[in-house]
Amino acid sequence: QVQLVESGGGLVQPGGSLRLSCKASGLTFSNYAVNWYRQAPGKEREWVCKIYSGGQPNYAGSVEGRFTISRDDARNAVYLQMNSLKPEDTAVYYCNAVYAEIYWGQGTQVTVSS
Repeated sequence: QVQLVESGGGLVQPGGSLRLSCKASGLTFSNYAVNWYRQAPGKEREWVCKIYSGGQPNYAGSVEGRFTISRDDARNAVYLQMNSLKPEDTAVYYCNAVYAEIYWGQGTQVTVSS
């Protein structure tokens, strides 16, 4: 059974940092590209960034230079380091793993507020 579990969300002040984790089980993780998406209340789900199976990252313009995605295939994990957080980064953050199939996690809430 495939599972993706996000963690690391929480409440942080503007300008602060958080590190999200996406941990997988039940699949050959190294084969999969992994994306982070986010969804704010009343808005559509938005793509944030991606890391390919070889480790190359891509970022949405709104987060480039502030967010860093990385992966540790030995731990079946992908991380999202988020710095210089803004109130508009407030959302539920989801990871998905893409190869022959697509799997989603359940999401973790990030709230940026003073």
